[in-house]
Amino acid sequence: MEDTIGGNEDAVARAIEEIRATQYAPTFYNNEQALRYVVKFAYIAAVDQYLKIEELPSGKGIADVVFLPKQKSMLPALVVELKWNKSSEGAVEQIRENNYPVALKDYCGKIVIAGNNYDEKTKKHSCVIEKI
Repeated sequence: MEDTIGGNEDAVARAIEEIRATQYAPTFYNNEQALRYVVKFAYIAAVDQYLKIEELPSGKGIADVVFLPKQKSMLPALVVELKWNKSSEGAVEQIRENNYPVALKDYCGKIVIAGNNYDEKTKKHSCVIEKI
């Protein structure tokens, strides 16, 4: 979570790859749902600081995972879009184009958007992070 908030895209991608390699069998990994579980596992330590919402209807679509800071927290909200065999840049673009942050219109803090992608051929994860 610290690397995500800090915008350290390479560290986030490496952490997700490490969790994938150590916690999930390769035969069950090649879909977006499996990536969702890896991301949830990666942010499990944030459970005390954030409320996690999956499949949040917002704007013109559904945000994959949204983390809302618990009351009186100075942490930013986090909107995560997951892709499989596409691109992290496309995931962030989807967040912007579909206006997923509109669901947080009453939230007064900062918002971090993160696009995560897994490439089945290269077995690599990528991440793009922006602050809005």
